[in-house]
Amino acid sequence: MKQVFLLIFLLSCFGNAMACYDASLSTKQNFDNCLGEAEQGDANAQNFLGLLYANGRGVSKDSKQAVKWYKKAAEQGEVDAQYNLGYMYANGRGVSKDYKQAVKWYKKAAEQGEVDAQYNLGYMYANGQGLTQDYKQAAKWYTKVAEQGDVDAQYNLGYMYANGQGVTQDYVIALMWWSIAGSTGFEEAVKNRDIVAKKMTPEQIQEAQQLALEWAAKRN
Repeated sequence: MKQVFLLIFLLSCFGNAMACYDASLSTKQNFDNCLGEAEQGDANAQNFLGLLYANGRGVSKDSKQAVKWYKKAAEQGEVDAQYNLGYMYANGRGVSKDYKQAVKWYKKAAEQGEVDAQYNLGYMYANGQGLTQDYKQAAKWYTKVAEQGDVDAQYNLGYMYANGQGVTQDYVIALMWWSIAGSTGFEEAVKNRDIVAKKMTPEQIQEAQQLALEWAAKRN
């Protein structure tokens, strides 16, 4: 499962256009500004306030307060807050660990296009965490993420196609995804690519390589 909570914090601090955040101010001043806007119901400020509490920036670290503010923002449809709340439930931070709640909030974020939420939802379907194990749903969400260039999802899809988990077994597609992931230096993908290639005809290998090249060309 993706563990990118701190990365999301940094992106929210410096990447999002947020009315309550001013890079020229101290973290404490930003906290005070965001608190005011969060109390007025601003979802972005509520999510940002949750991040500050979760990471102890400008305020003492308090996971329960982080969950409180994430939930307020998530219930308004703020996608980053939905992901963050799912993360808290999945990892038992500020709340009791609850995979069903994690699935609920990851799914809401995933349906809005949040990539890490999509990956984590696929992972939870594949492993039966918080819901009935469903390889077809896992493959569906991994595919969405793999198409966006995520190497972990590409690797997992290769495994699913090689073993017929949630999809029809297809060594050509497995080799395609492992070739794509392997091109980034993913050693396990390279290893599995070479293993599955030994089970294939030269024509199948050529087809898989062509598909990988076409996939890469579409992204350039």
